Amino acid sequence: MAYDHADQRLLTAPADHEATQRMARLRALGIGTHPEQEFDEFARTLAETAGAPYAMVNFFTDSQQYFAGLHTPSGARSGVDLEAAQAATSAEPGRNMPRDHGFCPHVVARRLPLVLDDVCEYPRFAGNPVVDEIGIRSYLGAPLIDHTGTSLGTICAVATETRPWGRPGLETIKKMAADLMDLIHRREVRAQP
Repeated sequence: MAYDHADQRLLTAPADHEATQRMARLRALGIGTHPEQEFDEFARTLAETAGAPYAMVNFFTDSQQYFAGLHTPSGARSGVDLEAAQAATSAEPGRNMPRDHGFCPHVVARRLPLVLDDVCEYPRFAGNPVVDEIGIRSYLGAPLIDHTGTSLGTICAVATETRPWGRPGLETIKKMAADLMDLIHRREVRAQP
């Protein structure tokens, strides 16, 4: 972890050494900067499969996270519920999140799935801003690694109460990440001349 010397706060995101390569790959694929119905639908399926109220398809820039796919408890594709929760706690609303918020930055940097049945059991994660600002208590996420070896982002399911994800959750999130990468690859192939 590092300190932001401008305001002396502890940053919770690990260093991202792949940001430049990721940004170029996302631009080439034409994803990661706008909401997509296909990704919203995938997030809904992920939420239903995982039994979680929130699910995201999350892509990273060098400074922020972008939820190109988002499912909230009401099922609204606009992410209204998450926006309301964030606004009520003074977090920035919308599909954008600072790069040092949440647990997905760890998944992208480690390039491995992460299962947190109760984030408060892990001091490294319990102090993350999403715990206090949004009330996130459990997390299930996996990286989206494409055929070039680039970690493009993550998929994740989160809940505001603890969840016993365990090994079944791990297997589910890994399979769903592979399914989404297959979908992205098919789109890329169709777009080629």
